Amino acid sequence: MENYLTELSLLATRLCPDARIEATTEVFEDEDGHVRVYPPVGLREEEIANIEGKLADRRVDILVEKRVSICSAVYD
Repeated sequence: MENYLTELSLLATRLCPDARIEATTEVFEDEDGHVRVYPPVGLREEEIANIEGKLADRRVDILVEKRVSICSAVYD
């Protein structure tokens, strides 16, 4: 499971190199982990939506293929 957290963290870093990324194995209800993205101040809404969308697409792939549920969020 940690390899998927790393994968999502690296994806977030590629999408927003200046963001601070936190990946944890916190378990909450049916989630196996969390990836939190803190972009730099002033990032446009379109850029935030792009990051969220691409992370969500990959999260769904991981859930369907591996049955690992990871929550991700971009905090502005």
